[in-house]
Amino acid sequence: MAHKFLGFRGKSLEWALNLTVILPCYILFGYNHAVAGGLLSLPSWTATFPEIDTIHTEGEAKLTNSGLQGTIMAIYTLGCFLGCINCIWLGDKLGRRGTIITGAIVNIVGAVLQCTAFSLPQLAIGRLVTGFGFGHITATAPNWQAECCRAENRGAVVMLEGVFISLGLALASWVNLAMERVPGSISWRLPLSVSVLWAMIVIVTTPFMPESPRWLIKKGRLDEARQVLAAFDGTEDKSSPELAAEIEGIHLSLAKAGEAKFRHVFHNGEQGMRLLHRTCLACAVQVFHQMCGVNALAFYQTKIFEDGIGLASTPARILAASVFTFQFLVSPVGAFTVDRFGRRKLMMFSAVGMGTCMAIMAGATSLPHTNIGATAAATMSIFMFSFFFPIGFLGLSFLYAAEMAPLSHRVPITALSTGTAWLFNFVVAEVTPVGFATIKYRYFIIYAAMNFCMILPAVYLFFPETNGRRLEELDEIFHSTESVFRTVKDAHIIHQRNASGPSSSEEVGRICKEKCESAGTDN
Repeated sequence: MAHKFLGFRGKSLEWALNLTVILPCYILFGYNHAVAGGLLSLPSWTATFPEIDTIHTEGEAKLTNSGLQGTIMAIYTLGCFLGCINCIWLGDKLGRRGTIITGAIVNIVGAVLQCTAFSLPQLAIGRLVTGFGFGHITATAPNWQAECCRAENRGAVVMLEGVFISLGLALASWVNLAMERVPGSISWRLPLSVSVLWAMIVIVTTPFMPESPRWLIKKGRLDEARQVLAAFDGTEDKSSPELAAEIEGIHLSLAKAGEAKFRHVFHNGEQGMRLLHRTCLACAVQVFHQMCGVNALAFYQTKIFEDGIGLASTPARILAASVFTFQFLVSPVGAFTVDRFGRRKLMMFSAVGMGTCMAIMAGATSLPHTNIGATAAATMSIFMFSFFFPIGFLGLSFLYAAEMAPLSHRVPITALSTGTAWLFNFVVAEVTPVGFATIKYRYFIIYAAMNFCMILPAVYLFFPETNGRRLEELDEIFHSTESVFRTVKDAHIIHQRNASGPSSSEEVGRICKEKCESAGTDN
């Protein structure tokens, strides 16, 4: 039966969850993200969809087609946004596993519509449906991971998302390259259909993995929750004091929040949880993920190498695939360092690196394509951007958003934050072709300014460190702080105080109980 988890227990169960379900989920993320952008210059593609052909058009026609091309590419992200928002109502009803399976099924329907398209409206509808399905997965998978992982390795495990996303990006690029010289529409229909494979793997493997123990407790299914928690602990003892204390801590976190309503996330005063503050932080980190400039590169990597740097089609595709492969190879750096250096330092380090790369891109692409030095500098800056981005934002933004949300309101907050990510993703994908066609190299200056002037100072001033804390312990930060300007400082003080305090699960449970009772007295 599925609840036996195929015989895995302890750390092996965590790895089984990540490798059998989360890996294909995030390979699908990267694959869906990159595959269509690499098809835009294929002869069969432009012949089938001449309305978005920017290769064989000039002047006003090219500008018009660029705008429509941006809409067709971006409509996938609009679907993802709608899927995330749907999780506000659906997520806690179906559970983590049910929501992911539902999203994968809808993703398959959309992929079939895309790869069988003979007109632009069908392609657009297919991309919208694919996004709607995948939006459910992106809003749910980080929660499932975070709720099943121990605090000491939660960062590294969830950051593996970045590795898997990068692998999906690389696979899409190499598949596109392999199909470049294949005659006929199979050259773009086959790459679009591969999305079905990854979604099928998710559907088949998900039922064999454990449901989130925190969701089970929230639904009153305590026996199942004990079984799952014991399995992740690697023990057969479902009545141990440590396990009882952990369940009590989760219960108390839920009790402190009271009856969870969606409207609570827009208020700070509900049960002293500062939910609006936490929602804003969860959404802000996803905005930064999108506005750092990565999606201008991810969606239009091949186009940048061809039009911006002046390379021929085949070298451009090889370089685009190489960039994503390089990103896949360096992505583990973030997973190995996030629990050592913390979330804040990695995000600020990435912002500085990405801003510098975008500034170099602007300068290098402003020079003629015949300038070999400028071409080399632009190419190198794209590779280095792909080094900095996964360290601080690729998987970390989903991790941080999940950590910000208390269990009682985790689904609506992460749905809003992930939906925000896709909404801004839509904006970037929509305006990028027009930006390249009108302001050209100056478009990169916008992202350099975003990294230096918005992301870096905001993280330093407003983002508290969450490294090494149990999800229920994070409530203490927001219950104690009195101002958004003190959150970072208060989080540091609380961390220093707790570092020398009790560490056993039983003591943590006792402290949580005392704090909740104290909060109830104060209210």
